[in-house]
Amino acid sequence: QTQLFGVLLAAASHFLISVSLNIQKCAHLQLACQAELKPYYMSKLWWCGTTLLGLGEVGNFAAYGFAPIALVAPLGCVSVIGSAFISVLFLKKTMRAADILGGTLAVTGTYLLVTFAPDVPQELTARQVQNYLVSWPFLVYSISEIIIFCILLYFYKRKAVKHIVVLLMMVALLASLTVIAVKAVATMVTLSVEGKMQLTYPVFYIMSILMATSCAFQVKFLNQATHLYEATAVVPLNFVFFTTSAIISGVIFYREFQSTALLNVFMFLFGCLLSFLGVFVIARNKKEEHLQTPFIDCGHIPGQKLTDKIQPDSHSSRYGTLNNEDNSVKSQS
Repeated sequence: QTQLFGVLLAAASHFLISVSLNIQKCAHLQLACQAELKPYYMSKLWWCGTTLLGLGEVGNFAAYGFAPIALVAPLGCVSVIGSAFISVLFLKKTMRAADILGGTLAVTGTYLLVTFAPDVPQELTARQVQNYLVSWPFLVYSISEIIIFCILLYFYKRKAVKHIVVLLMMVALLASLTVIAVKAVATMVTLSVEGKMQLTYPVFYIMSILMATSCAFQVKFLNQATHLYEATAVVPLNFVFFTTSAIISGVIFYREFQSTALLNVFMFLFGCLLSFLGVFVIARNKKEEHLQTPFIDCGHIPGQKLTDKIQPDSHSSRYGTLNNEDNSVKSQS
């Protein structure tokens, strides 16, 4: 029952996140269509979406306290499925055959994940976390991860290699530490609320610092990837890398598949594969919408008599030159 509650909480949280993102997108589109441009934080609709996003993230954090990492992490496909179908209602997009096929694959994979997920006890005390931190499997895993991350960071900083795989692999390596810390913190908070105080142990604060630090750097590299590449490429690759690293970290640190039958492991991995395929099918060939940026009208600038417009060149980052007849304005520019 505890694990089922964690599954339902994670699925509901990811669905809430997809709703919030579509509400925020709808708010941006409404503001762009208004005659008087206003900042997005002045929109009540945008704040509504932000509030729902916060609730979804809190629910997703709490889900790690009730269910194993290997089960919570792959449920991120719910937000991709929900976003694809909710955008039809909020943003009036057209339902594609790829959305239906991808949604079917992802739902089937999610069912297999929930059915064949490892059944492990979720009462994770601070002393158990301390023992896991100094265990040989985790020490070898963490050292290997640090070496790989430093190599990728060297190519990223020194060689200016900003390929999407390099960026998202660094995000995935950081995410593995994030989910380990989130699982530990969420479980210890849950036990403390139930009356078994765990917040007095130093390992709780160590894990909290690790969670905040790894999450901050993870967001940094993910923002870099979304800036350089389209979301249709970033979303599915990030989901696959994040889920894979989270499952591996759960297997090594929390030993979640230690007593699981081989058939259950195979069906669980097959469910992950179906979820990956579903996310790729939904994101494939999906066109991105860009908000139209109005041209700069110099006639509306106080103190200027020029009525022409400076039109930006769509193929360059520079603006066009002013007319030669107004030399005074040109000299001021």
